[in-house]
Amino acid sequence: MRVKILAALALLSIVGAGLAAPVSTSAAPAASPSPKNDPCKSETSKWAHLQCEDFNSSAPGDEYFGRMKLSYLGINNTFKDGVISAGAYTTDPRVISKLNFADDALRVWAQRYPNDPQLARSYFLGVQVFRKVYTLQGQQTTWYYITMLTHKFASSYFGKTMIASLKKNGYTEHWFADPAACPIVTPVPAPLPKGAKPTPTPSPTEEPTAAPSPSSAPTAFPGASGVIVYQPPCQRDTPPPMPWPTQAP
Repeated sequence: MRVKILAALALLSIVGAGLAAPVSTSAAPAASPSPKNDPCKSETSKWAHLQCEDFNSSAPGDEYFGRMKLSYLGINNTFKDGVISAGAYTTDPRVISKLNFADDALRVWAQRYPNDPQLARSYFLGVQVFRKVYTLQGQQTTWYYITMLTHKFASSYFGKTMIASLKKNGYTEHWFADPAACPIVTPVPAPLPKGAKPTPTPSPTEEPTAAPSPSSAPTAFPGASGVIVYQPPCQRDTPPPMPWPTQAP
């Protein structure tokens, strides 16, 4: 008897719940996509929020970039050592090779972490050394770093320092032109014997070569103050080396 009463009460509770909850004939609305979580939304102050964003945009200290697998500290140290090795200026391929490896690593780093605030420091150090590399490629790399500092990182300390330096001193490019071939020296003829007459030299029929036009002169990069191209000494054609003598059998 007790079991029958409990079963009846359970049936009544089920029927009452069905009558209390109205049945919806329309489909349930789709859940709206949740906005992207901001990892720094818990920061209350603006300064703390900016610090949090810089931290999340920075590359890990143990990540390596480029063909030589340089960290950001390795890139900066290579630039600092290059300033000392270059002296007043350099065209030494050994020094330039090390700097090119650091430049390759810096470009890979900037591609993976474009908003890393530490990039501004590396660009500034790169300007100090590549401006001493008196080649066209070295001057192009310098101007690329200057452009990144004055546009993308203009609000950083290094960007403001570079902008102030350009306003005060500007930037003049320096590089060495390719060496030209030395002119062929005509040997002085021996004096004629007594009574002999010299053979007249025929007049040349070729037209003289026109002088190069001023438009062929190199121009500075847009925004640079000027360009100075140094002409190295002429280069003579060296004869091929003599073969090493061998002993006959």
